[in-house]
Order: sequence, then C-alpha cells, then structure tokens
Amino acid sequence: MPVPLISFFTGGGFLDIGLHEAGFQVVWTNELNQAFADMYEFAMAGLRREWRDPSIPNKICSRESITKLSPRAVMRQAFPEGRPRLFGVVGGPPCPDFSNGGIHAGSEGRHGRLTGAFLRMVAGIRPDFFIMENVPGLSRFAKHKSYLESLIAMLRREGNYVVDHSLLSALELGVPQNRERLFVVGFRLPLVRRSLGRNVEITEDNWFPWPKAVYPSAKSLPWPGVCDFGSNPKPPPGIPLELTVYDALLGRGDAEKAPNGLEFFKPRSSKFRERAEGDVSAKSFKRLHRYRYSPTAWYGNQEVHLHPWKTRRLSVREALRIQSVPEEYVLPEGQSLSAKFKLICNGVPCTMAKSIGQAVLGFLKRAEVAEHDGKAASHANR
Repeated sequence: MPVPLISFFTGGGFLDIGLHEAGFQVVWTNELNQAFADMYEFAMAGLRREWRDPSIPNKICSRESITKLSPRAVMRQAFPEGRPRLFGVVGGPPCPDFSNGGIHAGSEGRHGRLTGAFLRMVAGIRPDFFIMENVPGLSRFAKHKSYLESLIAMLRREGNYVVDHSLLSALELGVPQNRERLFVVGFRLPLVRRSLGRNVEITEDNWFPWPKAVYPSAKSLPWPGVCDFGSNPKPPPGIPLELTVYDALLGRGDAEKAPNGLEFFKPRSSKFRERAEGDVSAKSFKRLHRYRYSPTAWYGNQEVHLHPWKTRRLSVREALRIQSVPEEYVLPEGQSLSAKFKLICNGVPCTMAKSIGQAVLGFLKRAEVAEHDGKAASHANR
C-alpha cells in the first residue's frame, strides 16, 4: 500500500502530484484560499479521470487556516479508522516574508508565522516523517536561519525528530526553470537509525540522501545570449533541449492548442515588440529565450514574462509546462487570470517534487528492510 500523506497549504496540488508520482498517497488536504481550493478540485478531478487513478485526491478536506486546526481533529479526519503504521505530513507554507519580496518580515510577518504554525502542527501530529518546502531565504539569511534553527530544536525536543535541510535547484533536477528552493525533511530518530544502519545523534545534520542532480552545474552550460526579437535562432550544441523554454512550449505539442493555451493577459505596452529575445535583465518585461531556461516562474508584483517569439505574455498552459505540471491538469474557466497565475507561481515544480518524493520513499524502504532483517535475525537466534 502507498504511504499516506497529510497535506497542508495544498494550493494547486503540484507538490502532491509529484509525491503521488513518486509512490505516496495524499489522504487529507488543506487550503485556505477559496479560489485555489476550487481550482484544485476541478483540476485534480480531471487528472484523476484522465489518468484513471482513483487514488488521486480531488477534494480539499479543510478550507480553514492551519492556525484554527488541532492535531487531534486533523488525525480524526485523515485516519478515521485509527493511526496507520507509517505516514507523513507535507506542506509549503507561504514564504514571502523570508525573501526580498516580503522585505524580510520573517517570523513576525503575517505569512512568516505560518512556517512556525506548520512545524508546530507536525510536532502535534507526530507523523513518522515530514517534508517542508520554502524559499532559500529561510536558511540563507542569518535572521531567518536562527528562526528555522529554533523550530528544528523544537521538533527534536518535542517529537524526537532528526532534521536535515538543503537548497535544491529545479533546473538541475530537470525543470526548464531557474528555481531554487529550500527543503526540510525530518524523520523519527529510530527510523533514521534503521535506515542509515548506525547510531545517529538527534542533532546530526547532512545525513539525508538528497536527490542527485540530473544536470549538475546546469547554469554553467553554454547557453545562448540575447538576440533580436523576430529572429530565428538555432538550437546551440551542448544544450539539453528538455531544459529549454522551446521544449516546454512545443515539446508536448503547440501550447496554444492545449487546454488553457489561449489564456493570457492582453498586450498593451510597446515593450511587447521592443524587448529582445533572451533579455531578462529588467525586473519587468523579461522576454524568454527559446533555447534557454526560464527565470523563476513568478508573474506578480509587476514582473511580466514574455513569449520568446510572439508579442504577448506567457499563457496559463505555458506557465504550467514551465512548472512541469502534467498536461492532463487543466484549470477551470470562470477564475481570474490573476488567481490562476498566482496558483501556478506558488507551486513546487512537479518534477522537483517527484525527485524529493523518491528520495524520501527510498529512505523509508531502507528502514523497512532493516527492520524486517532485524526481526528475522532475532527470530532465527531464538
């Protein structure tokens, strides 16, 4: 049976899709934003139908803030027949307060507090393991890192968790996007000792086998420079096409002919014709290069990403592809473009999530094998 997961801050479900593809099963979901919750239910129902997989969740179980939920109530809803032998908690708390965009409000910010709420919920639920995604600033800046370390100390003290964290590159994991994210994982101490086969201390770090880069040092490849808009550049040698915007836009067929393919903000500025292909130097009106990877998919706060060879912004489908979301995932009509792009930008690239899921599942399987072998040895010695 797949290992069950409880998902907080579910959003559009991109993290959950990747974890599902890795072999987990999400059994309970939580999303406060009503537009996100509605879009999740529509898109995941379609994915469930197209993949013919009834184990894909298509309902948001709770639309309340995590601050209003109790661990006991969540466990009752997620596991009405009782606590399973093995399960995890996952989530990506809103994180602008740990970045430049949030002016580094940190743990005192309206969103920053939710990271603490999430990890305290983990301590209250006491799962066998957890996965948290956040922005690099949470571990990169001293002010925020001390907050993270205080939360990790709490998890060690109250939940007997061994915790590790790492900054991972979506590009190096096979996503056509320059997106770096912080992942924090924690496992109960006995589980870690079984999996690693040694006497791990609870304060140890750098012990988790993080997924290996598929494309190490991908940013150092001979990527092409800027070229005139309207020109027809050729694919340069030595560049994996699967890491390029071109492959995202056309590799699965013309994006404009796919669902959500013609949903984009209408162009009104002369910059749609003036910006050179590959010129991403400005904060706004970044024109992507067809044979380069995309900057981080973030289209809010005046940041506009332009199609490489067309006089328009990226479409909803094109943004979904850059986030490595399955083609069968379709957002509904009736929701605003702003809400759709916000949902897309907030998500973890599905390919990246799958890589993390495979690493966690492999770690759990090694612990399970060690436990089985230990019981067999004990039985044989009787």
